[in-house]
Amino acid sequence: MATDAPTNARAGVPNTLDVPAPTAWPLVLAFGTTLLFAGLVTNESLSVLGALLMIAGAVGWFRDVLPQEAHDVVPVRPELPAAVTSRRNVARIELAGELPRAWLPLETYPVSAGIRGGLAGAVAMAVLAMLYGLLSQRSVWYPINLLAAGFFPAAVTASTEQLAAFHLNAFLVGVLIHLLTSLLVGVLYGAMLPMLPRRPILLGGFIAPLMWSGLLYSALGIINPVLNARINWLWFVLSQVGFGVVAGIVVSRHERVRTWQRLPFAVRAGLEAPGLMHEHPEDRGE
Repeated sequence: MATDAPTNARAGVPNTLDVPAPTAWPLVLAFGTTLLFAGLVTNESLSVLGALLMIAGAVGWFRDVLPQEAHDVVPVRPELPAAVTSRRNVARIELAGELPRAWLPLETYPVSAGIRGGLAGAVAMAVLAMLYGLLSQRSVWYPINLLAAGFFPAAVTASTEQLAAFHLNAFLVGVLIHLLTSLLVGVLYGAMLPMLPRRPILLGGFIAPLMWSGLLYSALGIINPVLNARINWLWFVLSQVGFGVVAGIVVSRHERVRTWQRLPFAVRAGLEAPGLMHEHPEDRGE
């Protein structure tokens, strides 16, 4: 569909248009105004120069618009309207192809397996600790009091007989520390053991306890000075190994579950985004 070409009404020239002519006088007027007020706090000669520029800018600007505004004639090319359609079309987002990569581990143990392993390891570690207390001080309360000594300042000056006696507060604190630590380490075992699926006892029963004991050896003087001064590191490492072996056996006997790493992020996040990802045959039940 053709449109009528614009015609300059004053000049009668087709395909042209009158636009206001450009002028720099407003900029001169603004600059003069700035100098006028700047001279009020600096030097009066600057104000005089600003006033002259203001007058020149005002005169020049008025001459461009009075008695008749200056115009420029610019050529205009007629444009045809773009053809549109009433049909709707949904554009698909182009996504990059999936890059092959290895997801490790493919399977892992559930959290419940780590909790059960931590509880079982806690019992084994408690038995070994109480056995050490009976053999060294003839008291099952001695290792419990040493474990809780960091929460009681008076334990720093306590004698061996006092640490070997039963104290209800120390017993409750020691049991709480032992239980929470065992549960946390058990859950950690559930995440670590799939790294060595063929040798779970090697990782859980020996490598992890030795690393944990080495970490405590360097920090125990700050965490619990009383325990650090009286600890028997041979029995401590043996109790850690006992915990690791029992927890590793209990965790490794549970059935492992497949991780969600193979699924796209939208599926793992619970988002419905059809058309944005390729479906795996396993997702379709094939």
